[in-house]
Amino acid sequence: MSQQNIPVILLKEGTQRTRGKEAQKNNIRAAMAMAEAVKSTLGPKGSDKMLIDSLGDVVITNDGATILDEIDVEHPAAKLMAQVAKTQDDQAGDGTTTAVILAGTLLKDADALIELGIHPSIIISGYKKAVEKALTVLDEIAIDVESTDKKTLAKVASTSLNSKVVAYEKDLMSKICLDAVLQITEERNGKKIADLDWIKVVQKPGKSLNDTELIKGVLLDKEVVHPGMPKSITNAKIALIDDNIEIQKTEFSAEIKIEKTSQMKAFLDSEQNMIEEMVEKIVKSGANVLVCQKGIDDLAQHFLSKKGILAVRRVKKSDMEKLARATNGKIVSTLDDLSKKDLGSAGKVEAMKIGDDDNILISEVKDPRSVTILIRGASKYVTDEAERAINDALCVVRDVIEDGRIVVGGGATEVELAMQIRALAESTGGREQLAIEKFANALEIIPKTLSENAGLDAIDVLTEIKSKHSGDAGFKFGIDILKGKVADLEKAGILEPLRVKSQAIRSASEAAELILRIDDVIAAKSKPGGMPGGMPDGMPGGMPPGMM
Repeated sequence: MSQQNIPVILLKEGTQRTRGKEAQKNNIRAAMAMAEAVKSTLGPKGSDKMLIDSLGDVVITNDGATILDEIDVEHPAAKLMAQVAKTQDDQAGDGTTTAVILAGTLLKDADALIELGIHPSIIISGYKKAVEKALTVLDEIAIDVESTDKKTLAKVASTSLNSKVVAYEKDLMSKICLDAVLQITEERNGKKIADLDWIKVVQKPGKSLNDTELIKGVLLDKEVVHPGMPKSITNAKIALIDDNIEIQKTEFSAEIKIEKTSQMKAFLDSEQNMIEEMVEKIVKSGANVLVCQKGIDDLAQHFLSKKGILAVRRVKKSDMEKLARATNGKIVSTLDDLSKKDLGSAGKVEAMKIGDDDNILISEVKDPRSVTILIRGASKYVTDEAERAINDALCVVRDVIEDGRIVVGGGATEVELAMQIRALAESTGGREQLAIEKFANALEIIPKTLSENAGLDAIDVLTEIKSKHSGDAGFKFGIDILKGKVADLEKAGILEPLRVKSQAIRSASEAAELILRIDDVIAAKSKPGGMPGGMPDGMPGGMPPGMM
């Protein structure tokens, strides 16, 4: 037997390997399945999904990032699509569904080109040129917006909320989101920065969605530590302490011998005196409200209540930081450092019940740099989805304030990009031309899906938008889903941040390119509980079982 015929075994027994076109097709189909899972949720007339986990917990949402995060997928290509949604959500805060649908369509079109014998490298090269062109065109057609243009900013927030369960209260929600972001926006090195970490979003099921409000201050899920303390204080002077208001225990073992009762009394009195001294330091600073990150001794609570000070203990570090920004106070590490200039101020501090929960509301703050949005609703499902919607609206307002640029929504921007990318394809020639044309076709999936989800004829709508763009009407015409017709979307107020669109195109194309490069999938031997690496049994030769 010749040496050339001896087989070389590299992989462990039981390892599955899929190569070439079969590997590509499996990955493409998995990614397309993820895109199909969220396709019906796009737009104001999109549907919701009910997701039930292994413990029976239910999530009802049409938020792309949430859906893909909650779905328990096994296939690695499907996981990649979930990461696309997460990246889009992290970078722009909205447009997750658009990014995933676009990625799935790019892969579907690439699959058709691979069937024609075009190498994935050529497809990737064509896609890269198309992305470059798309980003250039986006920059050209973007509309400049001032951060003081509240009317336009409200329209951007409203467009984001149109497709959410809270759409019927979009005017209220968009105003709350706009006011919240403007309140925490600051200028650094000549640039506007809106850090959304300074907006606290709190859910309290009860009442209705239109009782949702913006609190110019902070709401704490805490109660007053002593029943003798006041439950409400006006013109509050707030001490923020990152320390225990109690006698510190020694770090080593100690033994105290007491031989007389008088010694015992003196020992207890000294402890009491130390606590009284601590309380006196708080009183001397002029504080009438104490917010403590750590514990407050029972005796200290008694003395604080006698002095008429409202005290709260064990407040989270993040809440302490928000309080410091909101009240313009300073967090002090030791009581010895506490002085009048460290105190925060608020118009009102009051203990209140919201439903069955005890809360401390610090409100009526003059020009706070941290605020709270209190979400009310008929059930936990409603407040959960309202929080997701509000988060998206906050993000799009932030994007516009920081970047100062918007584009029109409703598929108008995608159609304009598609038309200009087709012109690029005609001037490119060769096999890359086919890939660039497919990219243009993929962009048109957005207006098509918007129309289909609204029960409109996608072909008719797309044809009408194209005719408007080809004529003198310009690139601002798209589908106004709420009215069911093609219209000038700048006038209709359907506007989106430039950041959302450009990031969606980048995320989708990069995900598609990454999957197209894969021509070999090696999955380790199956172990109890499923195959590691996310490769389900029986993957080669068809749609993976247990994909979702």
